[in-house]
Amino acid sequence: MGFLRYLLAVAAVLLSGAAAQAQGWTEPARGTETRAALMDALRPHAEWALGPQVEFIVYELRQSGDLAFGSVGPQRPGGRQIDLRLTPAFTRGQIDPQMMDGVAMQALYQRSGRTWVAVHWAMGATDVWYADPELCAIWHRVIPEACQGI
Repeated sequence: MGFLRYLLAVAAVLLSGAAAQAQGWTEPARGTETRAALMDALRPHAEWALGPQVEFIVYELRQSGDLAFGSVGPQRPGGRQIDLRLTPAFTRGQIDPQMMDGVAMQALYQRSGRTWVAVHWAMGATDVWYADPELCAIWHRVIPEACQGI
């Protein structure tokens, strides 16, 4: 059931591009300082779990004022896939690839001064964890479809 809810939320995200302006968020363009800062805020978390040299494929990136949401796919430079069984997090016993939906990551960000911070994040989530009412109370502007009815 959780995976179905996740798929529905992803579908809503993909279909909501035209509604982005009406929702009040924008996507930081490729090559901008904001986009780089958001990726740089998540990179230490990804590299702690997956090992050094992580690049991101950006699936979704939204910003509204000092808040942002990102959904990304970590990979090695040049587009090489990451084998979860060969990562520091697996070696430390912190992740179980059989209980994860790959390496996809989602993050809720907040800007503190000039610095973006990945305040909440998850890797391999099998549900829409950010649809939590406590998170929606703050980040609803950047994840409105996940926060509907909450």
